[in-house]
Amino acid sequence: MLKSRTLVLLCAVTAASLAVADVSWAQKKAPAHKGMDMKSDMKMDMKAAAPSASDAKLIASATSAAPPAVGKDAAVVTVDEKGVMRELRKGANGFTCMPDNPATPGPDPMCGDANAMAWGMAWITKKTPPANKVGFMYMLEGGTDASNTDPYAQKPTVENHWIKTGPHVMVVGADGMMDGYPTSPDPNTETPYVMWAGTPYAHLMLPVK
Repeated sequence: MLKSRTLVLLCAVTAASLAVADVSWAQKKAPAHKGMDMKSDMKMDMKAAAPSASDAKLIASATSAAPPAVGKDAAVVTVDEKGVMRELRKGANGFTCMPDNPATPGPDPMCGDANAMAWGMAWITKKTPPANKVGFMYMLEGGTDASNTDPYAQKPTVENHWIKTGPHVMVVGADGMMDGYPTSPDPNTETPYVMWAGTPYAHLMLPVK
């Protein structure tokens, strides 16, 4: 399950690097990664948007992850079962949204800003997240279940503290600014808590319902 979510985020990260190229403020605050060959590093191809009857539903799913004021101007991308990414809509506010992944058990559309996507790239590639770049990600429809202690767990075990999450937002890249929030491996997911505490990818989970 987490593997599917990782692929979704990986595609969103790639799309974000393209989307922010059209947003002048985002170019200054979150420059694209240098030296990354998309075909060799991502193992996927960017396909030109091809309008279809289902695109409107995919866009609606993707933008449901964020408040309407954010979703209406966000870039929207999707990925098929073969890992091919397709841009459904260009963005104008530095956010990138992805629709629900049907391979996961629950609704998990997501929408993040450029800093959140850079953080996501660091997580996926097991690198240190960018310093002093706080990112924000919306998952107002909920999120796929995951381990609260192992950023790379793909299924529940007796040791990895698998949790279920509902609609929430995430603050990432805020290392050193989460003091006072619960860091228990088995948190109450109906209240704010730190996920993946003690790792470079610790982030604040804030339930909204």
